[in-house]
Amino acid sequence: MIGILIAEHLPLVRRGLVASLACEPDLKVVADVGNGEEVLPAVLQHRPDAAVVDLDLPDVDGFAVALRLHEDAPFCRTLLLSRHPSAGQVRRAFSVHALGFMSLDVRPEQLADGVRRVAAGRRAIDSELAVAALESAENPLTRRELDVLRLAALGARSNEIADQLFLSVGTVRNHLSRIISKTQARNRLDAVRIARDAGWL
Repeated sequence: MIGILIAEHLPLVRRGLVASLACEPDLKVVADVGNGEEVLPAVLQHRPDAAVVDLDLPDVDGFAVALRLHEDAPFCRTLLLSRHPSAGQVRRAFSVHALGFMSLDVRPEQLADGVRRVAAGRRAIDSELAVAALESAENPLTRRELDVLRLAALGARSNEIADQLFLSVGTVRNHLSRIISKTQARNRLDAVRIARDAGWL
């Protein structure tokens, strides 16, 4: 029997996922939670083989949850679900050690099969998304530019970024200018969006 934890913040969707997986004779939902902070404690308590995690949890997103489980509960493999899947999300999902990535619109039998694959330590991903991820553009940003953009994504101003990275304000502005140019963005907020969509952040 494969034990599963469901993490989904919308109660109706969560109940639907639980009901769908409960129909499978070899699958058992041992816990379900409504936010990201509850995932690790529930996993440590119930010790499921796999966690099916909504990417858009309101407090801690699915990427952070997957990385946390990989580091603190490696016995539980993660399958991420996205409402609007993209190639960038696939790349980012695998960078945080999630084994599965599927659309929330996936058919129940595909989800069940994905859970089985992930619990067995194999990847589970829609073939079209996998091809799109392989064909998507490589990250053009340097490590330092990514550091700057991550802080900008948190709302830090140029002087705050400079203080945290031990750079001059002028250097930070130069980095931001290059980031905007490389991503063909309108401004830094647009650059953050583009980088997130591409899975670079």
